[in-house]
Amino acid sequence: MSFTDSSIAPIDEPYHRQMTSYRRTRSAILEATRTLIAMHGLQLMSMIEIADTAEVSRATLYNHFRNKESVLAGLLEYEVARILELASNERSLDQTLARISIEISSDSALATIRATDPAVLTQILSSGAGPLWEQIRASLAQALGAPNTVELALRWLIGQVLQPLTPDESRQQARAITS
Repeated sequence: MSFTDSSIAPIDEPYHRQMTSYRRTRSAILEATRTLIAMHGLQLMSMIEIADTAEVSRATLYNHFRNKESVLAGLLEYEVARILELASNERSLDQTLARISIEISSDSALATIRATDPAVLTQILSSGAGPLWEQIRASLAQALGAPNTVELALRWLIGQVLQPLTPDESRQQARAITS
């Protein structure tokens, strides 16, 4: 048996396809969850609806997430990563903060949760600890630098989850925070 690159490629290729399929399925599940939350809120959404909307079998859904709470935790991580990725493409600090603010303020799923399940938002936002909060702080620190600015920006963004801003307000306030 030869250990050349060509003998390893067949092993790597199926693994790559499998991981791509896994990510695509996971993304479909999370996007379906986000859509259902925007339409019905958290309480009226079920695992069966998530599977049906994502067009995956229930077994596939349960292979990715054990219950609705784990789907919601996955969605929260996914959305934070998505927003931070969008913001990382901005050219300046104020544009970065404004982009995050606009994404939070215009999110239809958050709007529905604010209207139908505000206690859930309060619970999530009041913890301020854990790996996801550390990721958010680290990403803001990378973008903004000064620790005081990071905490100010984080508290400002948390406020928008509960009380969204217009895009113009987001831009004006982001400039004020970063100047």
